[in-house]
Amino acid sequence: LIVECHSSDPWAATAKMEMSEMEGRYPRPYLLSAAEKSDMKPVLYGSLAARLAHVPVVVNALGGLGFIFISQTPSSRLLRQPVKAAFRLLLVGDRRRLIIQNRDDMALLQRRVGIPSDTFIMIPGSGVDLDDWPAYPEPEGPVRVGVVARMLWDKGIGEMVEAARLLRSAGRPVDITLIGPPDPENPASIPQTTLDRWESEGLVHCMGREEDIAGVWRDHHISVLPSYREGLPKSLLESAACGRPMIATDVPGCRDVVRPGETGLLVPPRDPAALAEAISTLADDPATRQAMGARAREMVRDEYTIDHVVRRTVDIYRELLGEVRA
Repeated sequence: LIVECHSSDPWAATAKMEMSEMEGRYPRPYLLSAAEKSDMKPVLYGSLAARLAHVPVVVNALGGLGFIFISQTPSSRLLRQPVKAAFRLLLVGDRRRLIIQNRDDMALLQRRVGIPSDTFIMIPGSGVDLDDWPAYPEPEGPVRVGVVARMLWDKGIGEMVEAARLLRSAGRPVDITLIGPPDPENPASIPQTTLDRWESEGLVHCMGREEDIAGVWRDHHISVLPSYREGLPKSLLESAACGRPMIATDVPGCRDVVRPGETGLLVPPRDPAALAEAISTLADDPATRQAMGARAREMVRDEYTIDHVVRRTVDIYRELLGEVRA
């Protein structure tokens, strides 16, 4: 039996596994799988529950290192040490594996947390189903730039707005759309009042939460993500699958997807001027945009489809469960 853990309460998760076994509804699980994009709580709590319930195999997946490892605020630095200790205690051991999405994150967790190399498994991203993300021709009309992300400062949203301001002051206005909601539970969340002010200034259009992201890329020419750090950004992969060139910061995760001059352009993080220049470069060159978009689609097809990810993940489960049953 394999259990997927999304709980934020380790005691409830443990009790559920214990009661299910006592009542005869399910046997004690052989494997617990916990995955989260950047919130570490399900991974840590699920691992604690598995240890308390004596689950023999645990596979965790981290899509990114999140606010605690990115931010330099006093609160994040204070939390970092206990989180590191919890990682070493709960994520390391026989038949414990941690799926990670890029080599930079793996190196950081080895160097700064002390997780041994044999704990890690590299699977780039969570996969894209090309049937859900068709390749679209470029839309007609003025060039439109889309940023699909939670509205967080560490996603580089502030730099994106400053780049929009620079473009406008240089007489090179470009339509820029921010797609995604704030995240009030995240300390880096941008207040809705700030988003409203930017929109009232005419710098950006804020769409908020949007379910039809493929439709967003149908209507936009360029995908941008000026993030400070990523696992492997699915928003870029989805735009690439739709045939859109990408502009992103030269940081972990983003640099794995954006190949300069091939699938898009990389710029330094926290640099609105460089970001504005890159947007201007692609806005002025439709032939390059379309060539990069076509190559981006090919990259997703060859390396990042959901079939690649599922096959690799199932292979891990089979290998570890085989060790338990041997």
